[in-house]
Amino acid sequence: MIPLTDVRARILGAVTALEPQPVVLADALGLATAEDLIASEPVPPFANTAMDGYAVRAVDTAGADGGEPVRLRVVGELPAGRSPAGLTVGAGEAIRIMTGAPVPAGADAIVMVEVTERDGDDGVRVMQKAAPGDHVRAAGGDLEAGQAVFPARTVLTPAHLGVLASLDHQEVLAHPRARVGVLSTGDELVESGPLAPGQIRDANRPMLLALVAETGAEPVDLGIAADDEAGITATLEGAVSRCDAVITSGGVSVGDYDYVKAALDRMAALDWWQVAIKPAKPLAFGVVDGTPVFGLPGNPVSSHVSYELFARPAILQQMSHPCRFRQEVTAVAEHEMRRKADGKLHLDRARVRYEQGHYFVTRTGAQQSNVLSAMAAANGLALLPDGDGAAEGDDVTVMLLDSPCDH
Repeated sequence: MIPLTDVRARILGAVTALEPQPVVLADALGLATAEDLIASEPVPPFANTAMDGYAVRAVDTAGADGGEPVRLRVVGELPAGRSPAGLTVGAGEAIRIMTGAPVPAGADAIVMVEVTERDGDDGVRVMQKAAPGDHVRAAGGDLEAGQAVFPARTVLTPAHLGVLASLDHQEVLAHPRARVGVLSTGDELVESGPLAPGQIRDANRPMLLALVAETGAEPVDLGIAADDEAGITATLEGAVSRCDAVITSGGVSVGDYDYVKAALDRMAALDWWQVAIKPAKPLAFGVVDGTPVFGLPGNPVSSHVSYELFARPAILQQMSHPCRFRQEVTAVAEHEMRRKADGKLHLDRARVRYEQGHYFVTRTGAQQSNVLSAMAAANGLALLPDGDGAAEGDDVTVMLLDSPCDH
């Protein structure tokens, strides 16, 4: 058996990043930038008000400090989106202004509407002294022209996209979303409907397609392939030509019919590993015409765990994400988590909660590799090294499945 870390290193050593390309902003969420981004102009582009109120000269409000209001003459109104051209605040004057509007010439402060009262058609009573700069957002207060905005390999969140839109970036140079084909194999699998004797419904493909989408890649449904070497070969050859990565499930365990193995071996020299983990011990991997191909186990929990450990990091590396691995935390075992020594790292399906500064972990149910309901109930994988497992109260390392990658 080969240690988990060695297998991961060999896979990631064979996977290269996809070539960057211009991507329209609407499609860039979750992608990694391929270059440093520099502000070409200031944001905001002009000084503007952070509040509804009145643009004033702060010096004209000094008298309001003693408790008596100051009356100023209102000489105009300035809503957001209107040019301030032709509007000037002179001595003893004010301009009614709305949030986001540019600060007019002559004004150096904004008085909030809440501390004013209208006084006739052309006046306002200011009841609180203003200081220069009050409620004024300076030009370039967010970003200055020439300032570094985001470095290369920044994974774009909604806030990043908003910043880029404010700088008029209609597209961004980024590593594209990997197209990942997912194929289930086996004569026993059916898509839906009543089951004949010996048949089961295909759970792996919908699950793996969803995992690919959750990773931020583009899932490509390759369907179900019957146990036929020529048919599997044709499907895989087509998939390799149009996908950036291909994932199969089934046909990699010792004793399985060799249709998948024969088809993959015909296309390229793949490695067939027995990884020192449970579940997900069997794994096939190779690069076919530049496309990584993963042969995952057929048992659904094993398939899910194998994706998390091997396929997800590789796909994220293809998309040039700086973080490829799930966050791991130390949690307190809420009950015994016993196991038998067998030379493997066990990854038990577990539920993690955080309370009063500590993580706590408990198993979610039966740990057999076919019990997908325990995987569905889990939000983590408890990593139990070879040995007897953990006693109640012991510290256990847990990989969080509901947190983003952090390393």
